[in-house]
Amino acid sequence: MSIPQSGGGPIERRDQLAEYLESGCKPKEDWRIGTEHEKFGYLSDTHEPLPYDGPRSIRAVLEGLRDRHGWAPVEEGGHLIGLTKYGANVSLEPGGALELSGAPLETIHQTCDEVNVHLREVKGISDELGVGFIGLGAAPEWMHSEMPLMPKGRYKLMDAYMGRVGTTGTTMMRRTCTVQVNLDFGSEADMVKKMRVALALQPVATALFANSPFFEGRPNGLKSYRSYVWRHLDDARTGMLPFVFEEGFGFERYVDYMLDVPMYFVYRDGKYIDALGQSFRDFMEGRLPALPGETPTLSDWADHLTTAFPEARLKKFIEMRGADGGPWRRLCALPAFWVGLTYDQGALDAAWDLVKGWDTETREALRVAASEQALQATVNGISMHDLAGEVVAIAEAGLKARACPGAGGLLPDETHFLNALKESIETGQVPADELLEHYEGDWNGDLGRIYGAYSY
Repeated sequence: MSIPQSGGGPIERRDQLAEYLESGCKPKEDWRIGTEHEKFGYLSDTHEPLPYDGPRSIRAVLEGLRDRHGWAPVEEGGHLIGLTKYGANVSLEPGGALELSGAPLETIHQTCDEVNVHLREVKGISDELGVGFIGLGAAPEWMHSEMPLMPKGRYKLMDAYMGRVGTTGTTMMRRTCTVQVNLDFGSEADMVKKMRVALALQPVATALFANSPFFEGRPNGLKSYRSYVWRHLDDARTGMLPFVFEEGFGFERYVDYMLDVPMYFVYRDGKYIDALGQSFRDFMEGRLPALPGETPTLSDWADHLTTAFPEARLKKFIEMRGADGGPWRRLCALPAFWVGLTYDQGALDAAWDLVKGWDTETREALRVAASEQALQATVNGISMHDLAGEVVAIAEAGLKARACPGAGGLLPDETHFLNALKESIETGQVPADELLEHYEGDWNGDLGRIYGAYSY
């Protein structure tokens, strides 16, 4: 989840909202890669979720990272709720999942090194505390009543609102995890093509990274339960954004969409003010019930942009949001997948050619089918397995064209980060399939075996 934004002055013209998004345009040489991943913490002996406080807790892990590895603390209301260092931050998801929001880096080699260092730091501290962390798309066993809510004002407000809209909002907050990558764009036209490719092909990422076949102690009948949760959360702020594919889409049209997304809060003086369900349009006119007579700043707009959760989200960059959290190799494979597709013009054009004929119904059907069947899905004659093979081949070509060497020049490019995905295409099996095979085979239905087998 995002942290409060800062540094924005007063909004005096509606045009400033689109200009804020447009200010993210960068020349290609300045494009960067920001990888984010979440993971569930648990007590090693009982497999219970980590509490916020206590000798074996989320707070203890954060304190260990702060004291041993030089991370600067982020506090709210006297509670340690995050850390920052070198352009990266460690933050807490509502149910206590630990998230690394990586620094903007030039290559996937660098972002994968960052992941390695982070997981090594976390494991060193966790082993001493008797806790563990595991990468999955959904908590395999825990019930809602077992999950703590982290002491952040934003989460308290969201939790109350989630209970009134959709059916799965509080589940999303407490019991799902993702890996995502944040990518840049060079112009409005570049943003438009990247958003269209990102949304259309997000179901392929959902299928390839599907890793949540269990929930509340048993198989749930899906390959990505996390995707199911997002599909039933809140129609006003989630989904595949059909308007992105309409003629004339650009920064202004995205502003129109965001102005119609109901508000959650306004952040003032270190506190979250309840604006649940209220209108940013009213805020622009000084008619927000939460702050009567007051008008927003660009910081408020930046905060509001973080409260929509479509499959691809536009801010000053684009967030790819369709993948389940997972094992180490796929934490590096996710940025490789999307960088390969979008950071080389030839690859981006090829990806768009692949999807530009699809209609709204096809894109949505692919999204649902990916959640249910992963690579075994077929929609309107489109085989997800075959489609994934084509898409990964395009991504591989894009990474070869980028030709970013690593390991002191021993690796000529970033293509090896796609190996986990290529293996899935060769076998037709994604992580969810592997988990189900273990559950039905050598685990003999004992889901507790998942922690020892799949923790970091």
